[in-house]
Amino acid sequence: MTARTTPLAARPPTGLARARRGPRPRIVATIAILLPICFLWLYPFLWVASAAVKTNAQIFQEPGLIPAELHLENFARAWTQAHIGLYFLNTVIVAVSATAIVVITTGMMGYALGRYEFPGKKLVVTLFVATVFLPEGYTIIPIFDLITRLHLNNNRFGLILAESGGAHVIYILLFAGFFAQLPRELEEAAIMDGAGFVRIFWQVMLPLARPVIATTIILQFERSWNSFFLPLVLTLSTPNLRTLGVGMYSFQGEYFNDVAGMAAAATIALVPIIGVFLLLQRHFVEGIAGAVKQ
Repeated sequence: MTARTTPLAARPPTGLARARRGPRPRIVATIAILLPICFLWLYPFLWVASAAVKTNAQIFQEPGLIPAELHLENFARAWTQAHIGLYFLNTVIVAVSATAIVVITTGMMGYALGRYEFPGKKLVVTLFVATVFLPEGYTIIPIFDLITRLHLNNNRFGLILAESGGAHVIYILLFAGFFAQLPRELEEAAIMDGAGFVRIFWQVMLPLARPVIATTIILQFERSWNSFFLPLVLTLSTPNLRTLGVGMYSFQGEYFNDVAGMAAAATIALVPIIGVFLLLQRHFVEGIAGAVKQ
C-alpha cells in the first residue's frame, strides 16, 4: 500500500510562505481605513500639545503641528501665574479620594447584589438602572443643599463627598456580575475558617475582583478629574479649592484669551489620566471582557 503524495502546488502555504507573500489585501485595506480615523481622533490632542509650546501669535499663524520654536515657558506661566499647581493638587486629592470611596462602596453593593438573594432585589436593580437616565444637572440642587446643611461647602471633604456620591450603576453591575460567577466554595471555606461577612468581602472576594477594580478606578478617576459642574458650584466662594476643570477659566479674560497658556494647562491635566489608563489598561480590558460575558 503506497502513501499518496500531495503535489507541492496543492499543499497549503506554510507560515514562512505567507510571510514572504506579504500581508493579505484585507489587512492592508483595514489598516488604510483605520489609520486616517485614528489620526482624526488623535488630532485634537496633538493640536493641544502643539499649541502648548507655541506663542498665542504662532497658534494662529502656524497651522502645522510642529512649531518652528519651542516655548516651554507656557508651562511655567500656567503652573505659577494661573495657579494651575494649586488646582492640580486639589484635583489629585479630590479625584483619588472620591475614587477610593467609590471603589469601596460600589464593591460592597455589587457583592451584596451578586452573592445574595433577598426580597425586592429585582426592584432595587431596576431603580439603580433607572437612575442612569436621570441628567446630572437635575441632581445638583439637592447635592448642594445637602452639602450646605452638613456645613461642608467650604472644604475639600464636602467636594469629595459630592464627587463620590451618586448611584454609580455601571460600577455596581460590573462588581455584581463578577461576584456572581465566583464559586460558592470560596465563601464556604472562609466560613469554615471562622470568617464573617466583612472579612470574606475584604480578604477573599475583593482581591479577586482586580479587573473590575481597575475598570472602576479608570472610569471614576477620569470622571472626577474632568468634573466641572459640581466643583464650579461648590467652590464659587472659595477659589483656593478649585479643581483643574474650573481653573481653566483663569486663562479667559474679557478682551483676551491666553490660548497658549490654556493649552499648556490642558496638557498638564491630560498626563495623569493617560498615565492611570496605561498603568491599568490590561486589567481594564479584562474587566470589560468579563462584564460582556455576563
